[in-house]
Amino acid sequence: MEDIELARIPAGSVTLHDARTRSRRTVELEPFEIGVFAVTQEQMAEILGDAWPGSERAHPRRPATDLTWQRAVHFCNAASEWEGLEPAYSYDGETVTWHVDSDGYRLPTEAEWEYACRAGSTGPHYGLLGDIAWTAADGLRAPHDVGGRMPNLFGLFDTLGNVWEWCWDLLDPARYGDYRVFRGGGFADDAFSVRAGVRRGGAPRMHHDDLGFRLARGGFDGSEAAQGWSAAADRERAEVDGPVPFGWTPLR
Repeated sequence: MEDIELARIPAGSVTLHDARTRSRRTVELEPFEIGVFAVTQEQMAEILGDAWPGSERAHPRRPATDLTWQRAVHFCNAASEWEGLEPAYSYDGETVTWHVDSDGYRLPTEAEWEYACRAGSTGPHYGLLGDIAWTAADGLRAPHDVGGRMPNLFGLFDTLGNVWEWCWDLLDPARYGDYRVFRGGGFADDAFSVRAGVRRGGAPRMHHDDLGFRLARGGFDGSEAAQGWSAAADRERAEVDGPVPFGWTPLR
């Protein structure tokens, strides 16, 4: 199996913007590690084997897609066990708990993902989009092999374009229940969606042909809070403020 290559990301801060709620918050981050590339089909096949439906036709350099948030979390634990690390997650039915002091593989928080994607840049892209990202302008019908365009200043490839990437955080628990965030834009998206600050989300068992993930690592002090996320904040956000629009299901 191709090694999981991680980049060491220094401490810093990032300001997250939610266009729907017109809110901003600044997050202070401790150092962490994040994948240089999105997880590939070959890595999924090697670690999950027959538990991953695409294992028999795995491509060595193409990002793994069409997988759920739940399967991404399962891969994180399996990769940790593969390398003798303490798994970051435990399960109680459909409920997943992140043990933030664990140094095993995990999904990045939304704040970690945006900070790593921007790599010190302040605009919507960390370079000319045609140089750094695979988008609708390229006319692709499937994701491109990882590492085919220019990296950002942290040495990360394809954080914008090619495939969206699952994060750990809930999107908006009051209005979208258990939906999880994904970031970055995909090969079929135009420049409006392929931006560092764009937020999307889906149910944890949703999957799509342009949605994958990359790994992160880093353990932190505390039991329910780390890197811009906290269980207490999730509970507060789950409280509905005002009427719920038609079709939105609050988390209860």
